[in-house]
Amino acid sequence: MLEDQMWFEPEEALAVAWRQGVDEGREIGADEAEMREVASLPRKDPEKRRRAFSLLDRWESAGMRDGYPWLEPDDLESIRKQREGGKGGRKPVPFLREKVYAAWLMRAAGCLLGKPVEGWYRDRIEGLLREAGNLPVRRYVEAPADGMPEDDDTNYTILALKLMEEKGWEFTPDDVGELWLASLPVLHLCTAERVAYLNMCNGFCPPRSARHHNAYREYVGAQIRGDFFGYVCPGDPEKAAELAWRDASISHVKNGIYGEMFVAAMLAEAAGTSRMEDIVRAGMGQIPQKSRLWAAAAQALDWWKNGTSAAAAVENVRKRFDETCGYDWCHVIPNAMIVCIGLLYGEGDFTKTVDLCLRAAFDTDCNCATAGSVVGMAMGIREADRGWIEPLKDKIHSGVDGMGTVRISDLADRAQRVFESRVQKA
Repeated sequence: MLEDQMWFEPEEALAVAWRQGVDEGREIGADEAEMREVASLPRKDPEKRRRAFSLLDRWESAGMRDGYPWLEPDDLESIRKQREGGKGGRKPVPFLREKVYAAWLMRAAGCLLGKPVEGWYRDRIEGLLREAGNLPVRRYVEAPADGMPEDDDTNYTILALKLMEEKGWEFTPDDVGELWLASLPVLHLCTAERVAYLNMCNGFCPPRSARHHNAYREYVGAQIRGDFFGYVCPGDPEKAAELAWRDASISHVKNGIYGEMFVAAMLAEAAGTSRMEDIVRAGMGQIPQKSRLWAAAAQALDWWKNGTSAAAAVENVRKRFDETCGYDWCHVIPNAMIVCIGLLYGEGDFTKTVDLCLRAAFDTDCNCATAGSVVGMAMGIREADRGWIEPLKDKIHSGVDGMGTVRISDLADRAQRVFESRVQKA
């Protein structure tokens, strides 16, 4: 299980690193036998660590294999050249504070719903829900005692606010890295973020911090970090995706980066429409068309448009990805597909959307938070959502230095000021 890994011991991440390299097209297939041999050595054996570092260094510099079908650049200029529709024009959408407030609230609510069962497999989740008389989902698995407790899914959204308050609209990836080191304890980070953090401590600056010995560089972590950039770019998916790229590129590559751009762009689009198909397509429009993530989102759209049931769509994802494999469980692609399914089949209903995301399993708090955020931005607060909102008490407990416990309403106000700072410069 993921919780058994410390995420900064390279010899414990060999199987993940090998799978990641193969999936992104590296010519490393011949190393599988050696990888398994090294992985089988005793945990504290010095030879295991030495050989693990040797393999990771070799894989990091390995070339691309012939016939690899995907075109997945990391730099922003190349990503934009590979987009489906080219440059997306900015739409005249005003900043609506109440919609941004709803997005913050619904992100927290979705995270809070998924948090108690994070890491559980689907059968166990559904068993708990059934025993509690909460199937389909209509209320929290565990009601909060005092607002939204600290979680990385909300820490990063708050950290993005702090970033733009302190560094402005021209912040750089280096600014993001510096803020991480100043504002978050390392053990508050997971997988790719934790490895990137330690890389930066050891002198590896972005974008090298994202790749060096980072087996988790296409995990879902960046996808949970992009919401705020969408909040402050209403009607401007391209700008939201650009800001998300600057953030994601310090810890992720390829589809890991695209996941954050995809979500930020969806939220920027959701500021001006409630049509979930348009929102998903706007996210797809900011990432390379010949990427695995674009193809996965397109597949979810096809299922929805062709009349595949929600249950069958979820089952299709589960057949392709194995929830018992840590790599699949935390990779950006299956989790992005679950978010798309939740949005498309949920039809703007928060409860229906998070029910789908929760019961699909995989990274439950991440997916419910992301989908909830998009629904909140698109739909605002409806009367039916009050049962989810009121237990939050308008409060999030943050692990971000200098932020502490914050009012969600205050976060919406501060987001508006960030937005207005761009308008004033224009």
